[in-house]
Amino acid sequence: MRNKKMMNSITGILVIFGLVYAGFLQFKISQYSHVEAPNNADYIIVLGARVKGTVPSLAFASRINAAAKYVKENENTIVIASGGKGSGEDISEAECIKRELVRQGINESRIILEDRSTDTYENIDFSKKLIPGDATSGLVVTNNFHLYRAISIARDHGLDVQGLPAKTPWKAVLKSYTREYLAITKFYLKRYILD
Repeated sequence: MRNKKMMNSITGILVIFGLVYAGFLQFKISQYSHVEAPNNADYIIVLGARVKGTVPSLAFASRINAAAKYVKENENTIVIASGGKGSGEDISEAECIKRELVRQGINESRIILEDRSTDTYENIDFSKKLIPGDATSGLVVTNNFHLYRAISIARDHGLDVQGLPAKTPWKAVLKSYTREYLAITKFYLKRYILD
């Protein structure tokens, strides 16, 4: 009886901690998810996501559309399209970004490909090497749920960037946010404990 009471207490404490932690993560995500991107950035880094064959997933298409709108309105901004070729993808995520932007009227001379990365850390690390030397202001383009972690990683890599949030399709919200909570936790572990 005593053991059962103790187990119930421990379970209750863990549930409360889990809810508080999830609330904290949601607060951090929401701080970045509705930011207003400044005009005339020298460059934007568009982060890759899942490609089905040669077609971007809904969440990925939302990133590309946000990038297209921005570069149409800011004619001197260059695009670094970032993302390698994963399983089930016929082209790299970077190539997919480029094709979709060109289809929307963006001149391909404004697009630089980073087509080797396999995760957000590599997206930022490899893209940083492609930023023109005279560029000072930059934006990271990704879905609103992902922006907090992406900007945090970019700043850890010495990039003074801001965010351009893309909407997350309703169909993808539950899965995307659940995965992002785990990814942020891994990021915290790597940043504060493992390093």
